[in-house]
Amino acid sequence: MNSVGEECTDMKREYDQCFNRWFAEKFLKGECSGDPCTELFRRYRDCVQKAIKDKDIPVDGVDFMGPSKSKTESDGSS
Repeated sequence: MNSVGEECTDMKREYDQCFNRWFAEKFLKGECSGDPCTELFRRYRDCVQKAIKDKDIPVDGVDFMGPSKSKTESDGSS
């Protein structure tokens, strides 16, 4: 499956491969010491967020791929 942004598709594939390899070769065997794909995910997430903004896709109220801002007590979050 391609990414929402054409320019993000290669990053998505690279992250997916990294995650699947880590999950199968490490996590499922009980080796849970960190995720080596974190930086790939961050770059992909940033690319997707930019693509969404550039395409003017409405995402108001959606917590998309992790929080983009800190929750405050005044917004009713607990």
